[in-house]
Amino acid sequence: MNDNHHSLSRRKFISKSAVASAGIALTGPSLFSAPAILKHYKKPNSLINGVQIGVITYSFRSMKDQSAEATLQYILDSGINAIELIGDPAETFAGRPANPLNMSKMWGLMIKRRDGEITAEETKELADMTARQDSYKKQVSEWRKAADMNKFVQFRKMYNDAGVNIYAFKPRNTFGIDNSDADIEWGMKVGKLLGASHVTVEHPSDDAHTMRLGTLAKKNGILVGYHGHEQQTPTLWDTALDQSEHNALNLDLGHYVAAGNSKPLEIIIAKHNRIQSMHLKDRQTPENGKGNLSWGQGDTPIAQALQLMRNNTYTFPATVELEYKVPEGSTAVSEVQKCLAFCEQALK
Repeated sequence: MNDNHHSLSRRKFISKSAVASAGIALTGPSLFSAPAILKHYKKPNSLINGVQIGVITYSFRSMKDQSAEATLQYILDSGINAIELIGDPAETFAGRPANPLNMSKMWGLMIKRRDGEITAEETKELADMTARQDSYKKQVSEWRKAADMNKFVQFRKMYNDAGVNIYAFKPRNTFGIDNSDADIEWGMKVGKLLGASHVTVEHPSDDAHTMRLGTLAKKNGILVGYHGHEQQTPTLWDTALDQSEHNALNLDLGHYVAAGNSKPLEIIIAKHNRIQSMHLKDRQTPENGKGNLSWGQGDTPIAQALQLMRNNTYTFPATVELEYKVPEGSTAVSEVQKCLAFCEQALK
C-alpha cells in the first residue's frame, strides 16, 4: 500500500500517540484501589466523535491475572468503555472448571504455526496440547449443562456499573462444526445475558454450518459475526449473508490487508450495513512480509478506516486487537493505551 494514500504521516502518529498515551496512563481510573464512594466516579469513554473504540479482551492474554475483576481493571486502565469479551473471564466467574493448560503458550504456538515459524518440536508440543484441550472441552461442555446462568447477569452488572458495555461475546470452542446445538445455543444465550448484540466466531468456510448458525441465531434473537484471517476476500461472507439476516461480519482489517486485498476500505463501504464489529491491527501486505506491527508501522489504513466510519456515521464498533509483540518493559495495557491514542489522533 502506498504511503501517499495515508492522510497523516506515521511518524506524526507515533509521536502524538505516545504523548496521548502518557496522558491516558496518568489519568486512567483505578477501580479497585479507590474508596467505595469514589469507585465509579470517573468511568472511561472511548466513543470518539461518534466512533466507538472497543477492545477484545484477548488483547490482555499476556497479563498474569485473567480473572473477571482483573480483566475489568485492564479495560478501565486502558481508557476503554466497550468490549468484545472472550469467554474465559465470564465463564471462570460462573464457576467453569479450571483449564490445566497454559493457554498463553498454546496461543503463541498457534500464531507461530499460522505464520509459518513453528519448529518440529513445537509442532509436536502443540499437537499434545491440542489433544489435552479436546479432553478439557468435553469437561466444559458438561459443566455448561448445569451452569448458574445468573452468574452471567452478575458479571454484566459488574462491568456495566464500571462503565463497560459488552457488545460482542466470543466463548471458546462453542460455535464450531463439531459442537452440538446445545453448545451453540448456550453461547448465544450467554451472549444475550451479557448484553451483546452479537457473538463472534471464525468463519468456518462451510456453507451448511453458516446456515445452521444463522438459523440458531434467529431462534435466539442474536447475530453471528464471522471473523476472518487471511482467507478474507471481498466475497467471503456473501453466502452467509444471503442465508440469514442474523449472519454478519466481524471484519479484521489487518488480516484483510495481509491477505493481499489491495483496496481494504472498499469492503467497509460495501458491507457497512452488515458489519457488526471490526478488528483493528496494523499488518503488512504480502509484498512487505505480512508482519504484525506496532500501529503506524504497517500497511493497514487504520486512520483512514476510522475517518471513514466517522464521516459516514457507521455505528459498528472498531475493536483494538493487540497482536503485535508487547515490547520489553511494557505491558498489554500500556500498548492498548497507545492504540487508543492512535485512534483519538485519527478522529480529531
